[in-house]
Amino acid sequence: MSLLDHALEPGSLSAVFQPVVDLGAASPSVYYVEGLVRGPKGTNLERPDVLFCYARRRGAEASMDRAAVRAILTAAESLPEDAAIGLNVHASSLAADLELLPHLVAVAREHGIALDRLLVEILEHGLPWDFGALRRTLAALRDLGVRIALDDIGTGQSNFLMMTLECRPDVLKVDRYLVGTCDHDPDRAQVLRHLARLADSFGARVVAEGVETGAELLAVRAAGIHLAQGYVFGRPQPAGASPAQDPREACCF
Repeated sequence: MSLLDHALEPGSLSAVFQPVVDLGAASPSVYYVEGLVRGPKGTNLERPDVLFCYARRRGAEASMDRAAVRAILTAAESLPEDAAIGLNVHASSLAADLELLPHLVAVAREHGIALDRLLVEILEHGLPWDFGALRRTLAALRDLGVRIALDDIGTGQSNFLMMTLECRPDVLKVDRYLVGTCDHDPDRAQVLRHLARLADSFGARVVAEGVETGAELLAVRAAGIHLAQGYVFGRPQPAGASPAQDPREACCF
């Protein structure tokens, strides 16, 4: 059996969860939790970046996305019933894999997870895509109550504004490349302010990813961004584990 076949076997992938915290409420609270996949333990594919890069090189990105959806939703069965769940899916899979949408619906129902709890986070690693097919899949997801996020703003290979117009996301996730050092880098802080205003103009919300310090958290809030994710709230953990830090405590800087 090849390493790829092993990774695609049921039960080979595991999932951990990291909260996205709403800073704008009177009392900071968890907005949703992002499901993050880990490859087979003890193998070269345990790290997710290596896992998905390998799957992409082998032409199995869509199969790996389906396996990741199953791993996350299986683990999410242990989460509170009202917890919203983020799922990373590649744009190429959303556009080309006809099995993905029915697979997601079937697995969610199998584990008793309402579809309106889900938020699909779109990853993109290159052009071109069939944007017509992508739009149709996203429309079908929205009809089912699933929300859409555009991930890795600041590092993606495609044109950000083009992807935003095509996907009409409910959430924009800003990569740590722009968030890191924003507390003492005026240029990064200014970009964050512009993104917050842009998102607000079409009714979306912005998540600052990779927030690691109290100073960065303060700068993110000052930029008008009210959703944040990162080690300042704790590292990703299995479903059911106690949070590393209460969001209300992390926000008291």
